[in-house]
Amino acid sequence: MEIGRLYRSVRDRFREAGLETPDLDARLLVSAALDLPVSSLLLQERERSDEASVGLANSYAEKRLAGMPVGRILGEREFYGRRFLLNAATLEPRPDTETLIDAVLARCDPKSAPVLCDIGTGTGAIAVTLLAELPLSRMVAVDLAPEALHCARLNAEQHHVTDRLLPVCADYTSALRPAAGKAEWAGFDWVVSNPPYIRTAVLQELSREVVQHDPGLALDGGKDGLEAYRIIVADAAHLLRKEGRIALEIGFDQAVDLKNQLRHHGFGAIEIIKDLSGNDRVVLAQKL
Repeated sequence: MEIGRLYRSVRDRFREAGLETPDLDARLLVSAALDLPVSSLLLQERERSDEASVGLANSYAEKRLAGMPVGRILGEREFYGRRFLLNAATLEPRPDTETLIDAVLARCDPKSAPVLCDIGTGTGAIAVTLLAELPLSRMVAVDLAPEALHCARLNAEQHHVTDRLLPVCADYTSALRPAAGKAEWAGFDWVVSNPPYIRTAVLQELSREVVQHDPGLALDGGKDGLEAYRIIVADAAHLLRKEGRIALEIGFDQAVDLKNQLRHHGFGAIEIIKDLSGNDRVVLAQKL
């Protein structure tokens, strides 16, 4: 089958099924099945694909039509211009989280050497990206799931930042708290996190792609969606050095609650940053 015909057949099936981004999904899956850059689909559309590649493309298409996200099918997702491996214990990194990266980088001198802590690192998308963008930085990456930390390590290796990443298997900052009381402890410059913030009651209202394929541990923020923030903000007040900063991804309606929590724990200079859709997405604050 010609490459162009294969792509159009998958695209048309996706369109008929009412997928949100049928053309993009088809391009990504067909190009992966053919082991070609996406740009080559058009340039090589009259060339013939072999039977095995056609079969793989159709297998990918069936999985997508059954509700599996493209990233899960391919086992990777792009974030901040880099590819990140996924596994069952990790969320797919999403474009909204790039708002957090931009916010941190805008407040860091690229020649500085900050020490950061990423709580709930998952794929390591936040941790690895910041390490790559800040070549003198060091990062402690915490996650409760060993499988997630394994994925983060692989991504750190892929992007050549392993020597500056310390993975820690722990429940939030439980493994870091004793260090905060030591006399020699200077504190982190940054605590960053994209914690679970979906209210338990609305989890089943999310898309089937999310409900069926993202780990519930990384989504469920408790009854009010704020359980993780209470722990992280309280601990960050002890883990950060004076004038250290915290950056948290938040839900679109959680800014007021987070401001109150931060003020209660002695943070100031609080900023709320919107994502490209105009929704509140990141809260920043400084330890006074």
